[in-house]
Amino acid sequence: MHSLPDTLWVILAGGQARRMGGQDKGLVSLNDKPLIDYVYHRLHEQGATVAVNANRNQDIYGKYGQVFGDVIENFPGPLGGIHAAMAQLNAEWYGFVPCDCPNLPHNLLEKMYAAIDAGTEIVVAHDGESVQPVVTMYKRDVFERLENFLNNGDRKIVLLYDICNTVFVDFSEEHDAFVNLNTPDELQKYGALS
Repeated sequence: MHSLPDTLWVILAGGQARRMGGQDKGLVSLNDKPLIDYVYHRLHEQGATVAVNANRNQDIYGKYGQVFGDVIENFPGPLGGIHAAMAQLNAEWYGFVPCDCPNLPHNLLEKMYAAIDAGTEIVVAHDGESVQPVVTMYKRDVFERLENFLNNGDRKIVLLYDICNTVFVDFSEEHDAFVNLNTPDELQKYGALS
């Protein structure tokens, strides 16, 4: 087993959560706990060092780790948080997960790390049906390409995969681990089930 890479895991809570009525999604409650709580504990139990990308309520998020905001203002989507982490924080690898994914795999880190070899630059989870681009790892070397990519106005994350050495990790056995709770309705249904 190769030694674990120096990785900082970032919970992406910087979005505008339009489908959640603009509430701060990481702090929306599921069975009396904020969503980010589930995500944080799932990472923490796997030995992760955690930071949080948030553009509001930074004091509340501070209890989960170092908090940092986006560098590019009004930036659409997770790429803003990915860019911000790599621009401001120091690590060899950066792992990313969304704040609204309370059931992440218990073996997430182990499987993601196992997919890395000498040439790997991006690692992306795949649930057996579709790529999960917000559950990902980026090597620090990618930063310049990411920045150029964004400066060119590109937003489709899969295009970035084409210009980097990207590997996909099969989580088809944990397919349900990637449930995203985007709307109050989804939150209610999921809360009733869990």
